[in-house]
Amino acid sequence: MANGVDCEVAIVGAGPYGLSAAAHLHGLGIEAKVFGEPMQFWATGMPEGMLLRSPREASTIADPQDALTLEAYEAASGTKPVKRVAWGTFVSYGKWFQKQMGSALDRRIVADVQRNGSGFKLTLSDGAVVTSRRVVVAAGIGPFRKNPEVFANLSARHASHCYEGRKLGEMGKRVAVIGAGQSALESAVLLREGGAETEVIARIPTLRWIGMHKRLHQMGPISKVLYSKHDVGPIGISRLVAYPNVMYHVPMGTKDRIRKRAVRSAGAPWLIPRLDGVKISTGRSVASAEETGNEVRLVLDDGTERRVDHVLMGTGYRVDIAQYGFLSRDLVREVRQLDGYPDLSAGFCTSVPGLHFIGASAARNFGPLLYFVTGTEWASRELASWFRRHRN
Repeated sequence: MANGVDCEVAIVGAGPYGLSAAAHLHGLGIEAKVFGEPMQFWATGMPEGMLLRSPREASTIADPQDALTLEAYEAASGTKPVKRVAWGTFVSYGKWFQKQMGSALDRRIVADVQRNGSGFKLTLSDGAVVTSRRVVVAAGIGPFRKNPEVFANLSARHASHCYEGRKLGEMGKRVAVIGAGQSALESAVLLREGGAETEVIARIPTLRWIGMHKRLHQMGPISKVLYSKHDVGPIGISRLVAYPNVMYHVPMGTKDRIRKRAVRSAGAPWLIPRLDGVKISTGRSVASAEETGNEVRLVLDDGTERRVDHVLMGTGYRVDIAQYGFLSRDLVREVRQLDGYPDLSAGFCTSVPGLHFIGASAARNFGPLLYFVTGTEWASRELASWFRRHRN
C-alpha cells in the first residue's frame, strides 16, 4: 500500500465475527486481511455431535447483501434444512461463507501484535511480519475457558473442559460433568448416549431451561414486541439487548445484571427427554478432587464421594484479553479494561488508537447480543459504519 503498510486492516480470527467483519469492510472497498484458520474453534473446540442452541433464525453469519445466509448455504450444498442445526453443518457453512465472500484470507496464526508507530506490527507463526494501520481482534472465546480451582491438580488424562474438543469416547466409562449450561448438559447427553455412566453436578438448585413459555412466542405481532428475532434473553430483556447502542448507555451495574440474566446457565428444552439415564445432582459442588490410581475421587460439599474416570468441565468462560497470547504484554497494559473486557467506545475502539475488539470481548459495553453468532449482523454493520466515517 502507498501508506507503507501491508494492509489497511488486519483481522485476527476467522470465526463468524472475523469473517462477517471482513465481508462488510470489503463491501466498503477497505483492504482487510483475515488471519487464522476459518472456523477453527468451532471445528476443534466443540464435542462432536453437538447441535446449536440458537434457533435457525439466529444462526446466520451476516454479510452486507444478506446473501450468504444459512439457507443459501443449504441450497448451494444440497444440505437438508433441519430445525436444529448440527455443529458440523455450521462449521461447513462458515467455511463456505469465507469462500463465497472472496476475502483476503491468510491461514497463518498471528503470534504477536505490537504497536508500530501509528500502526501495528503482526508477527505470524512462521516468523513473517505484516504491518497494518488498524487491528480488529475477533479471536473468539477459546482462551477464556473457566476451569474451577478445585480441579487444578488433575492431569489432562482425567480432566478437561468442554471447549477443548476432546473426544467424548476417550473419557472412560464414568464421567462427572460439572455445570448446568447447554455445553454441560449436551455433553452429558452425548456421553450417556455413547455408553458412559454420566452424572451432572451443578451448583444451582434446579436445572433451568430456555424458551419454556412457547405460548408467548406464538402470539403473532405481540410476540414480536416481547421478543427480538435474535432470541437472546427472556421476555422484555430480549427486546432490550437487541439494541446494543441502547445497551451501551445503560449504567454499568444495571447492564451487568441484564447481561448475566440473559446468558445464565440454562439448557435447550429439547435436551430434556435425552437426559433420561443421566444422573443429575443439583445444589451440589465439588469440595475436593484428587487422582487415585486410574480414577478421580471427588468429594462433594455434602460429604458424599464419587469415583470417576474423567471430569468434564462445562463451566463456561470468563473474558480476559490478557489470555490472548498474541497480544504483547505492553499492548495489553495500554488497553483500558473492565474486569478483563476491553473498555470500548463507538466503533469498538479501545483506548489504543487503531485497536478494536468485536464478539464476546465487546459484550461488557454493548450487551450479551455480542456473545452470539446473531450479533454479527449489528456488530459488522456498526464497525463498517465507523470505518466509513473515520477512514482517512
